[in-house]
Formats: sequence, C-alpha cells, structure tokens
Amino acid sequence: MPFATQPVRRVAAAEGVRVSGAWPHTIPAVHQLLTDGLDLEPGVTFLVGENGAGKSTIVEAVAMAFGLSPEGGSTGARLTTRATESPLAADLQLTRGVGAKRAGFFLRAETMHGFYTYLEQNPRTSGPPDAAFHELSHGESFLTLISDRFTRQGFYCLDEPESALSFSSSLAVVGVLNRLAESGSQVLCATHSPVIAALPNATILEVGDWGIRRTIWEDLRLVQNWKAYLQAPERYLRHVL
Repeated sequence: MPFATQPVRRVAAAEGVRVSGAWPHTIPAVHQLLTDGLDLEPGVTFLVGENGAGKSTIVEAVAMAFGLSPEGGSTGARLTTRATESPLAADLQLTRGVGAKRAGFFLRAETMHGFYTYLEQNPRTSGPPDAAFHELSHGESFLTLISDRFTRQGFYCLDEPESALSFSSSLAVVGVLNRLAESGSQVLCATHSPVIAALPNATILEVGDWGIRRTIWEDLRLVQNWKAYLQAPERYLRHVL
C-alpha cells in the first residue's frame, strides 16, 4: 500500500528490536506483531479475544506510538497519574499514510474518570464548554464524550468502550464508528462486545494462544459462546452455581 492515506498503514517492530522472553513479548499476539508486523486496513479494525490475550496491550501501545496519552484523550492531552502501561510502545514503529491526518483520540475505559477531571482542569479555550461528565452516569458520560470528541478525521483507538454501555448505547457506538469510517477516519478497537464487533465491513482480528488471525463475526468464539449461552444458560450456570 505505497500510497495508502489512512493514518496508520502498518505496525511492526522498531529497528533493532528483537523478541525477548519477557512480558509482554511472551504474549502470542504481541510476539506475532513484533515478528511479522501487522497491516492496518482503512476504516474500523476490531481486536477480539479473552482477557489476557493481548488486545488491550496492543491497542494501548499503538495509541502511544501514535503520540496519544496512555491514559486517554486527544493528541494534545497529557494526563498522567499512575503509570501502568506496558513498555511495548517503545518497541513499535508505525508506518504512516501519505498525507494522513495527525489528529487522534484514545478512549481507555479504565481511566476515563481521571480524564474527565483532566478536562475540568484544562477547559477548552474555544468552542462550547465540555459537559459536566462527572455529573452524568457512567454510560451517559461515555456516549457524550464519544459524540462530542469523535468528530475530526484521524486515528481513534478504543479499549473496551462497551464496559459502561447498555445494549442500546452499544448500538449507538456502532453508529459513531460507522460514521468515522465513512468520513475517512481509522479506528482500532479492542472489544468483548458481539454487538459492537458486528459493525458491517469492519476488519476483525481474533487474538489468543494462536497469536492474531483474521476472521469474520460469525466465526468468533465470542459470538458462538454468547449464542450458546443465550439459548441455554443453564448449561453454563450449573458449573458455577
């Protein structure tokens, strides 16, 4: 893709980086990323997998390598409280698109309340003021932020945005992601939600013990497990109750 214009064309190991026996290199998906690299398609790419499979680690590292704050926000945000991010970002090299936009935003579910405080302490100098996010419910604040901030063409990284959302709110996020893709933005999203991952025309990468593999929504273990559970929850509940 020599003339691709999306913000990030490829993610690979930086020059001189070798795969080690230390975490997070020991995660199969990270090992594959550093060994083989990963081409990112235009539009929306989902990373789907179990806890600990590496999807959030990868999204966080790509966001940081792009120049976004590890605790969330736009390319200009510099929120820092307690560093918990992995060192993976320093091992990555991003290949940018020709003339691609430099704007971006990282939505990280676990640090959003800290980000709301950051916005209160660093109010906008132009345009309408931000909503009083701390006065909204968890889900309402997420939707308000996404609707308000996901407007510029650029690169958007989301780490499990569904954690605060109901079914109907998750559908609303699908609409926002579709709008971003149609307007020329690029999205990398780690998710456990079969609702969000069902976005038509999205690229789906399933991460696990095998590393990273491209798949379709119907073949995701996540989707198959949810279908089986909803059809007969007692088959699963008898093992935990």
